Amino acid sequence: MIGIVSYGAGNIFSLTAALERQGIKYGMIHKPEDFERYERYIIPGVGHAGAAMSKLNETGLVPYIKALKKPVLGICVGLQLLTEFSEEGNSNLTGIVPARTLDFGEKIKLKVPHTGWNKVYSDQSATELFEGISNEAYFYFVHSYFVEFNSKFTVAFADYGIKFSAAVKKDNFYGVQFHPEKSGGAGEKLLKNFSHLKE
Repeated sequence: MIGIVSYGAGNIFSLTAALERQGIKYGMIHKPEDFERYERYIIPGVGHAGAAMSKLNETGLVPYIKALKKPVLGICVGLQLLTEFSEEGNSNLTGIVPARTLDFGEKIKLKVPHTGWNKVYSDQSATELFEGISNEAYFYFVHSYFVEFNSKFTVAFADYGIKFSAAVKKDNFYGVQFHPEKSGGAGEKLLKNFSHLKE
């Protein structure tokens, strides 16, 4: 069963609807003792990374998240929260993954935010998260900031004027920049894979 970290900065409806379509059971995490009820965890997120981090800090859940040993999946801003720092508001984040979240800004000549379907190149040997998914599948993105590519932690990448991390993995922590709940069959397969990840 999956516990969704509830901190007021996630699009919970789309995510829960996708989990329900896959027959994946879930519940909400509001306080530290809720973590004990679940085998896996999702940190959703939309909007401003700095504001989302402030909301997450207010819950008092950050130390408990960092101590988790079971699989954790950050989605969109939820991924960015796993990194050390975001240029969005010059914000310090959880630091679970030693990478930075950067502003597309003047680094590219394309329209920002990056919105729509983009090909994601995954390394299936690096994680079971993409098992059964084409290593050049399309996923749906909506973001103005990106997690820098890092060969040590990036398990899937995309290119939008610059190569960036579409998915990362560090120990039991996973994160995806795209929205699997809005990415059709490939996204729902990824959520299913996450629900079956071994500890």
